[in-house]
Amino acid sequence: MNHVYAPGCALILYKPELAKKMLIFLNQSTNISEHLICCRHNPKLPPGTKIINTCAGCDRRYRELYEGISTISLWEIVAESNTFPFPDYQGMTMSVHDACPTRTEERVHKAIRKLLTKMNIKVVEPQNTQTQATCCGDSFYGTLPLAQVKEQMKKRADEMPVEDVVVYCVSCIKAMHIGGKKPHYIVDLLWGEDTTSGTYEPDAWHQELQRFIDVHS
Repeated sequence: MNHVYAPGCALILYKPELAKKMLIFLNQSTNISEHLICCRHNPKLPPGTKIINTCAGCDRRYRELYEGISTISLWEIVAESNTFPFPDYQGMTMSVHDACPTRTEERVHKAIRKLLTKMNIKVVEPQNTQTQATCCGDSFYGTLPLAQVKEQMKKRADEMPVEDVVVYCVSCIKAMHIGGKKPHYIVDLLWGEDTTSGTYEPDAWHQELQRFIDVHS
């Protein structure tokens, strides 16, 4: 089976150097090429290709929209690794916000939590979690007025029982920041880096995403 790695537009916009580090890690044991066509466009890949992804939205779109394409999250691969240099967070307590595009994908939920265990992070689950997780609020962008989108972000952030919240979607970083929590992006955690909010106002962030989508077709 042919495998390619799709870092996704959000990670490339956020920290392209970490997308490259992940590609280097994947190529330690095999030869995997980088796939930069946005998931909103035909991937132009041969049937039978499996796409390794970091973005929950990519995972769903590649899996559901394109015949002959399957997906696996990067988290599932790293969680099974015996060579990744996992940092030790010494029992730091965090909650997990599960990205809504993977709400049905228990394989992803389990992999994220296995990674956190390997990094010595104690998880305190919110009431609505994994297959019952509620949206961070970003999915309402474009369908609700901006003020109401931000209200949804605060509502989800308020569900988190602790201040530090693990996310595995870049848009969820923005939502948790707006909601008043301290987000920790899983890629940052894996490489021992701080998570930054960057462009977090919804209008500006979605404009950045759209520019990437338009170019990478």
